[in-house]
Amino acid sequence: MKELKAFIKPSRVQKVVEALGENGFESVTLSQGEGTGAYNRRDAFPSLDFHFTDSKIVKLELVCQNEQAAKAVELISKNGRSPEQGDGILYVIDVESAYRIKSGEPID
Repeated sequence: MKELKAFIKPSRVQKVVEALGENGFESVTLSQGEGTGAYNRRDAFPSLDFHFTDSKIVKLELVCQNEQAAKAVELISKNGRSPEQGDGILYVIDVESAYRIKSGEPID
């Protein structure tokens, strides 16, 4: 199994999630966050909560079978793009094992 973690612009989240859902990736987790990066937008501003961050981001997390990972990467990349720089980053991580919390049974 693979875990995908994508840090994307809030304005692109709906398009990314819709594209994933239309292609069978129905279970995603979204978290709002703030971050820093190599690219600073002209309209970036310091956070009121964290004085070192300058960009709002959304972290999208998705776990899928190995053979589905390339398609998920393609969908996130294609739909997460914008005309501006600093569209984010996407990580693909190997998942050693997964278990259902309720039963403790492994997930294949």
